[in-house]
Amino acid sequence: MVWPGEPLRLELPYTRMAMVALAFMPRPENILAVGLGGGAIPMFLRAVLPDTHIDVVEVDREVVEAAKQYCGFQEDALLRAHVADGRAFIEGEGPPYDVIILDAYGADHIPLHLATREFLGAARSRLTRGGVVVGNVWESAANPLYDAMVRTYQVSFHGLSLFEVPSSTNRILVGLEGPLRLTREALVAQARRVEQERGLPFRLSSLVAQRYRPLTRRLKRGRVLTDAGLGHEGLPPDE
Repeated sequence: MVWPGEPLRLELPYTRMAMVALAFMPRPENILAVGLGGGAIPMFLRAVLPDTHIDVVEVDREVVEAAKQYCGFQEDALLRAHVADGRAFIEGEGPPYDVIILDAYGADHIPLHLATREFLGAARSRLTRGGVVVGNVWESAANPLYDAMVRTYQVSFHGLSLFEVPSSTNRILVGLEGPLRLTREALVAQARRVEQERGLPFRLSSLVAQRYRPLTRRLKRGRVLTDAGLGHEGLPPDE
């Protein structure tokens, strides 16, 4: 959901929660978003981070064209859209990123090649020191692999935090490149500074304070998703 011409208006709750990335990395120089949709997230970031370079990867050229024609998405010198598979883009040559946002969905689920340990390892390797990967996943019957996805994130990063999205089954996962540990109080304080410095139109600090859940213990439920475990249709053989 996008309001053309109003980039600061993030309508869907999960898009606002995804901005917790800025509590971990308040002054990113380079951001990568995998999955464009209507362009709400990259356009918001472009508005509040006017000096940040933002790359967006979208596998479907028609989605990019529709976002430009109907949703107000515009490229410029610092915001570029790339038509490519997100995994191929991340595994290819290119600059490191302070923040990588994973919000790519197929017709009814996250493409499984964008959820394996090998892919998340490649994403982590494209991060700068102290960078974060932010993933949007569903915790619902529509996603029977939720526990496996969380466990795969846990084994792929030095630390993992979960943020529950209000009135939604969306969960925002934040994977850390390095062993940095931030307390709830420190994250809330950084979120509050971002609100003030960037003029955010919502209380990011309140979202962090109320919805932050560090995942310090490894899940025993679910299995680690790997490339080798995917069948010919990209699904684990037991699913």
